[in-house]
Amino acid sequence: MERPDLSSALNKKQQKVWSMKLIHLLRHAKSSWDDPDIDDFERPLNKRGHKTAVLLADYFRRQRIRPDIVLCSPAKRTRQTLDALRASFHDVPVTCDRRLYDAAPMTLHALLAELPRRCLSVLLIGHNPGLQQLALALSDPGRENPERPRLAEKFPTGGLVSLSAPIEEWPLLKDGTCTLEAFIRPRDLDPAE
Repeated sequence: MERPDLSSALNKKQQKVWSMKLIHLLRHAKSSWDDPDIDDFERPLNKRGHKTAVLLADYFRRQRIRPDIVLCSPAKRTRQTLDALRASFHDVPVTCDRRLYDAAPMTLHALLAELPRRCLSVLLIGHNPGLQQLALALSDPGRENPERPRLAEKFPTGGLVSLSAPIEEWPLLKDGTCTLEAFIRPRDLDPAE
């Protein structure tokens, strides 16, 4: 009986891995509305938001999510969400880009298209409605996934969407071609939420 060529199988698997990109979209954790005079850009996380950010950091550690690069809105609440996650990947380069603040899905898509080819995984921390609209646009609507209707209904603060894209280069990212791998809500991490 002839044995399969394992090196060939491994090469095919490696090629498949190298032609796949991972996109993690994280909406900032819950922010405070205590001070009505504070500018939206400067709103901090509230107590619940800090708790969710810690739960997210633990989830990232347990799932071994370690992006190659982080793109983060420079708003205070997104930076505070990122601060909680940094222990999981302290040496990962972070870019805080003003274009991410309340960005439309087209802007977010354009920022992803600018990523270098060597970047296999990105974490984008931003705001709604842009993140939710981008996640829905990128995910394949024809692929049956119970997470997609939940995502369409609501992308809560502290929510995380993970998508895989069958591309080798970021400019090739197209709407409707990604697989929705996971949709995590704060209450999935802590039933008390």
